[in-house]
Amino acid sequence: MLSKSQISLLNSLQHKKFRREHGLFIVEGYKSIIEFAHSGYHVNTIYHTTDATPKLLNLSQKINYQEITLTELQKISALKTPADALATINIPQQTDVDPQRLKNKFSLVLDGVQDPGNMGTIIRTADWFGFTDIICSEDTVDVYNPKVVQATMGSLARVNVRYVNLVEFIKALKMPVLGTLLNGENIYTTQLGHEGLLVLGNEGNGIRPDIQTLITKAVTIPRVGKAESLNVAVAAAVCCSQLVAKTYK
Repeated sequence: MLSKSQISLLNSLQHKKFRREHGLFIVEGYKSIIEFAHSGYHVNTIYHTTDATPKLLNLSQKINYQEITLTELQKISALKTPADALATINIPQQTDVDPQRLKNKFSLVLDGVQDPGNMGTIIRTADWFGFTDIICSEDTVDVYNPKVVQATMGSLARVNVRYVNLVEFIKALKMPVLGTLLNGENIYTTQLGHEGLLVLGNEGNGIRPDIQTLITKAVTIPRVGKAESLNVAVAAAVCCSQLVAKTYK
């Protein structure tokens, strides 16, 4: 049985302040929990219903397990229809980005992306196309927001996300910087190179001016129809696909 203090703690992890205070974030659903259990993340505790017990038998015995009722699960879940398990995962200590890690490949840079669904979808998309690193501005939505984690569908376990001062980071890195701008070159026909950063901007305001000055090549996804703009997560998918496609030519 969950105590009131446990319920209070788990509910508090919906908020960034308390995630940072306790060093924990929440993952819901057996499949996503498995992804984290088989990664470099440390799974702290898995709260699960009786139905989920057989699925968890092959996981590490170092994990804490607590069987709870469906009613209790509903009290701690952020989902309208809770899955059969919920886990708390230790937030890893953020380390500096190793510039050598970013050489000879492309990495994504998010400048002020705010919507949790967009953030989670971008991480999942990056994982699909083999992008292992995402660098975020300090005002980008928290990657451990439950809605972000849920939208990644477990891909967060494989994609490294770091928060930095983007201006200082890009200046120090000294790599090609592709920026998604309306007046950029056609991403399907321009030469993109073999390494660099791809910058995607805020949903409403795009890439901020001080980042735009650091862009070495502006690219755009040509508009054929009459839509005013593309969703940033959709734009990320198109750009990732094109960057990966270049490696097959």
